[in-house]
Amino acid sequence: MAQYSRIEVASVMKENGMVPLFYHPDIELGKNVLKACYDGGSRLMEFTARGDFAFEVFSELNKYAIKALPGMIMGVGSITDAAAASLFMQMGANFIVTPSLREDIAIACNRRKVLWSPGCGSLTEINRAEEMGCEIIKLFPGSTYGPGFVKAIRGPQPWTSIMPTGGVTTEEANLKGWFDAGVTCVGMGSQLISKDILANKDYNGLEQKVSHALELIKKLRA
Repeated sequence: MAQYSRIEVASVMKENGMVPLFYHPDIELGKNVLKACYDGGSRLMEFTARGDFAFEVFSELNKYAIKALPGMIMGVGSITDAAAASLFMQMGANFIVTPSLREDIAIACNRRKVLWSPGCGSLTEINRAEEMGCEIIKLFPGSTYGPGFVKAIRGPQPWTSIMPTGGVTTEEANLKGWFDAGVTCVGMGSQLISKDILANKDYNGLEQKVSHALELIKKLRA
C-alpha cells in the first residue's frame, strides 16, 4: 500500500523539480544508488520496471527506502497495463508512470488514490489525461517535442503540469530551457545515473551529481 497520497507525491515532485529514473537487477547496487540519490537531496525515485522479476527488485528497494530513508518516495515506471500497476501498488508503489495514456491504468490508480503520470504527446492526449484526473503529465519522449511544445501547451492551459522525460540533461542550458518553458519537474535517467557510474559504483559521484542538479534547478526557478 502506498505511504503517500497522490497530492503529497505531486507536491514533492513540484518541490524537488526532478525525478531520477533507474533500473538494475542487482538489489544491493540498487540500494546504494537509492541512498546516493537520497543523500544528494532527492526525495523521489522512479524504478523503471523493465527487466525480468523487476517486481522482486522493487519490493526489496521499497522496503529498504521505508526502513532506512525517511521521506523517500518510491514509484514505478514503464508500466503498460492495469495488472502490472496493481501488482506494484500492492508492493507499496507511491506513483505509477506509463509510456502511453491508458485508461485501465488510470482507473486502477484512481481507485487507490495513487498518482499516475501517463506519457502524452499531443494536446488531445493531455486533455484526456486531465479529464481522467491526472495531476502531472509525462511528456514523452521529451527530446522529440522540446521546451517549445511545453510553452505552447501552457499558453492556453497554464494549469497543466508537465514532466518531460527523455532529452533532459544535467547541463544548465538544457534545464533552463525546460524550466523557462514552465515544466513542473523533469524526469532524468541515464543522463543522471549513467552506465559509467553504475559500472564503477561511483556512488559519491552520483550523490554530487544529484545535489548539483537539484541546486541548479533551485537557482533556475528563483
